[in-house]
Amino acid sequence: MQEHYDAEHQEFRASFAAFVAKEMTPHYLEWEQAGIAPRSLFAEAGKYGFVGMAVPEQYGGGGTSDFRFNQVIAEELAAAGIGGAGLGITLHNDITTPYFVEYCTDEQAQRWLPGIASGEIITAIAMTEPGTGSDLASIATTAVRDGDVYVLNGSKTFITNGINSDLVIVAAKTDPTQRHTGMSLLVVERGMEGFERGRNLEKIGMHSQDTAELFFNDVRVPVANLLGEEGQAFRYLTANLAQERLSIAVTGVATAAAALRWTVDYVKERRAFGQSIGSFQNTKFVLAEVKTEVDIAQAYVDRCVLRLNAGELSASDAAEAKYWCTELQKRAVDRCLQLFGGYGYMSEYPIARAYADARVTSIYGGTSEVMKTIIAKSLGL
Repeated sequence: MQEHYDAEHQEFRASFAAFVAKEMTPHYLEWEQAGIAPRSLFAEAGKYGFVGMAVPEQYGGGGTSDFRFNQVIAEELAAAGIGGAGLGITLHNDITTPYFVEYCTDEQAQRWLPGIASGEIITAIAMTEPGTGSDLASIATTAVRDGDVYVLNGSKTFITNGINSDLVIVAAKTDPTQRHTGMSLLVVERGMEGFERGRNLEKIGMHSQDTAELFFNDVRVPVANLLGEEGQAFRYLTANLAQERLSIAVTGVATAAAALRWTVDYVKERRAFGQSIGSFQNTKFVLAEVKTEVDIAQAYVDRCVLRLNAGELSASDAAEAKYWCTELQKRAVDRCLQLFGGYGYMSEYPIARAYADARVTSIYGGTSEVMKTIIAKSLGL
């Protein structure tokens, strides 16, 4: 059986693991307390080529569309127990950068891509609204054309990188009389008049990930900041959601695998009733079940990554990966935490933080219920 990664990926893994150990792990609990990671983290990652891998080389990026590099980053972040701050990096790489790479004009590419590749420009995407989640076509944010600008009005919520971001891709109705065909993508830049950020939202988990409300009050966005064609946002979003959902699935199975490793190590050392916890049949059976589920999920995710690289990943494939791996993440982390006993409830243990971080993964990027609907549609139902 051919290995999923080649030597270049493994070298990349070693370099990124060293970066995480030096630049992230020593400060992570401080960021968790602060509720945000520093902007400098992105620029530091950019120095070593850990952001903007898909940006063409002419703009300072890695020039590769091989998603296995993105997968390596997600796996190493999970292995180190880094959730919130890691999500900011994976969102920048996996979810927002593809929009800029694919839909930027030459002028936009020259303005934005070098900073995106260097990490000096942090990106976000704003789809969800206070009254609209999975039903994208029902968004209420509007962008009315006025000469060479769009006048943007509305609000967004639960926006990852909402505080740190310099460029925000905003889904808005340029034709409010239409649903799917009335949506466009506008790039709102830090400092634009009328663009305001709300508070850094307090969450159950993912504490070091800045998640904010965004408000747009008569923001005059230049037509030059239209991303792609007017009225095509729904098509763009739909096309890119498959990669977004696969990214979440990659992190899901990687976190489950990390929880398994932490727990195996713990139950070998922890003793009760005169013997190691790992020697009890229940412990063996629980961890055997988790390992089996992780290995099976990993095989499917790896196949999906290769399909994405080949341009063959379907919406249904991605939905299956996202649904199964996020539900597995919650299930596996919960079962592993149980074996830590009271220590599993203490936030200084990675398993406790992973438990809190896991709960949102079956919600963002499309809920498990939405994923099941997509899968059912592929069955003709």
